[in-house]
Amino acid sequence: MAKVKMTAEITEHSQLTAGIFDMKVRAPQIADQAVPGQFVSLYSQDRAKLLPRPISLCGIHREKGELRLVYRVAGAGTREFSRLHIGDRIEVLGPLGNGFPVKQARKALLIGGGIGIPPMLELARALSWANGGGSDSNKRGMVQIILGYRDRQMFLKDEFEPFGPVYVATEDGSVGTRGNVLDVIRQQGLEGEILYACGPTPMLRALKAYGTERSIECWLSLEEKMACGIGACLACVCQSKSIDPHSQVNNKRVCKDGPVFLADEIEL
Repeated sequence: MAKVKMTAEITEHSQLTAGIFDMKVRAPQIADQAVPGQFVSLYSQDRAKLLPRPISLCGIHREKGELRLVYRVAGAGTREFSRLHIGDRIEVLGPLGNGFPVKQARKALLIGGGIGIPPMLELARALSWANGGGSDSNKRGMVQIILGYRDRQMFLKDEFEPFGPVYVATEDGSVGTRGNVLDVIRQQGLEGEILYACGPTPMLRALKAYGTERSIECWLSLEEKMACGIGACLACVCQSKSIDPHSQVNNKRVCKDGPVFLADEIEL
């Protein structure tokens, strides 16, 4: 899979909720190769900001040659992106990292927390189609979706619903189950043969323990601050059981070897 750096045109851009924005860019060379769980790097127009900002892929539209990027404003770079308009252009590098394995005929728990929710939408779509299509997959319950939010300011929830039953946890209990995604799984008695998740490290650590306890195959997408985004700088490593041939120590580069890992391969 070849990385492509190109100038992409913004085709849609809107605000979903406080601090969360939804951008579509026309980048056919990247969309043609991308898979669920990968990300792209966006470059600032301010040349003083040398490092790109990694943004996960919320949607991959190969027919239109478009990528959908749902992101949170977290600093100067993403604040700049939030002020861009339809027709503006932005430098994009991708697709980057390794994505989720899309496995057929296995009942899946698909879990997203906070800004880890957007990359799970394209995975939900891919799993649904791999299991025979949106409505049929929904009826069979092959994909069970659990989303964790801080409060009632939810985003993307409705877009998950064609792909399987959706359960919600909120920290303040304003919608769905009060608590976290594991509280939902336990209260609803949900079961699965494979688990996919993206979100903050404490959530992933708890899900890894849950998967290990029940012998469930568990794939985790790590959230990590990145610098180069291509595995050269070692700024985004996580501890691993195997030795990385690049650094010769027990770590993995999240941007290059991940962001998706089999839970058994890493320490959290």
